[in-house]
Amino acid sequence: QVQLVESGGGLVQAGGSLGLSCAASGSIFRIYTMAWYRQAPGKQRELVAVITSGGSTNYTDSVKGRFTISRDNAKNRVYLQMNSLKPEDTAVYYCNADMLMGTGYRNYWGQGTWVNVSS
Repeated sequence: QVQLVESGGGLVQAGGSLGLSCAASGSIFRIYTMAWYRQAPGKQRELVAVITSGGSTNYTDSVKGRFTISRDNAKNRVYLQMNSLKPEDTAVYYCNADMLMGTGYRNYWGQGTWVNVSS
């Protein structure tokens, strides 16, 4: 069974930093695009950052220059380094990945990890 498990969330003061990690496990043949999304209370889930299997990245405007997405293909992991955090970054952060397994190609979500930025 394929799983995406996030870690690294928590409480941080505005201006601080946090690093998130997401590990994919299971019978994975290949991982394509990986991404981080977030959902703040009462708001829709939004794409934060995306990274292709070749390492190309893209960010939503509100985090450009502050967040960095990276991945380790050998470890099936994706990371999100968040610097200069703002209260408006408070949300549940979800890992997302397109993966090819023995059963075929599918998109997966992690269970989410809370990031709470206090002012």
